[in-house]
Amino acid sequence: MSVRKLKPITPAQRFRVVNGFDAITTDKPEKSLLAPLKKSGGRNSQGKMTMRYIGGGHKRKYRLIDFKRNKTGAEATVESIQYDPNRTAFIALIKYSDGEKSYIIAQNGLKVGQTVVSGASVAPEIGNAMPLSDIPLGTIISCIELHPGQGAVMARSAGAFAQLMARDGKFATVKLPSGETRLILVTCMATIGAVSNSDHQLIVSGKAGRSRWLGRRPRTRPVVMNPVDHPMGGGEGRASGGHPRSRKGIPAKGYRTRSKTKASNKYIIERRKK
Repeated sequence: MSVRKLKPITPAQRFRVVNGFDAITTDKPEKSLLAPLKKSGGRNSQGKMTMRYIGGGHKRKYRLIDFKRNKTGAEATVESIQYDPNRTAFIALIKYSDGEKSYIIAQNGLKVGQTVVSGASVAPEIGNAMPLSDIPLGTIISCIELHPGQGAVMARSAGAFAQLMARDGKFATVKLPSGETRLILVTCMATIGAVSNSDHQLIVSGKAGRSRWLGRRPRTRPVVMNPVDHPMGGGEGRASGGHPRSRKGIPAKGYRTRSKTKASNKYIIERRKK
């Protein structure tokens, strides 16, 4: 993993930092694992705008990722590491011994030619998926299920990882990327290793146009709106905007919005850091 700083031959390139893509081995995706991806422009099924500042962007095809890793015991060889426009992490194309191909989230250090396997009695090596009951304590893990058979939902973005802290009965204690420590059933699957492309956080767009390529439209700051449009709008001259809050009036910056009666509260040992 590396990043490149461009020479300042244009104003946009002066501050731009791009991904080195040295981990990528091919620029051609597997056609059988592509699906169409329609843009919504922030509109719902009735055509009403429900999310602002979304629209445009480069056309994409969705890559069908295997988040469940439920083909247990079957060895697969890593054919290539690829870029995925729909996520921050890199993806790996794997081929099983029976000829079936699949995409998985690539872990840091996963190499072409390496063998990966999922199941209960496999070695805890990078890229292997196994239940939390069989992973050694203290191991760095990613792509974690929250419910057995659901498929990975946690620690899936670039550079993300969690740590298996302890096991007690049918629950395992996992420290998540947010800093939260919570209980997860030991029958849930997780993948060994941290997610690839850890340098993603160092990337600098350099210009507003690159946000447009990604489908993000310009965002109006609440403090420059009128009082009819936002609680922080209005005032004579350059008003500070008052207490920071959302468009619907919910306070921001530290105000807790999580329900006190939420069912999953009993599984959280330590809340995430503020």
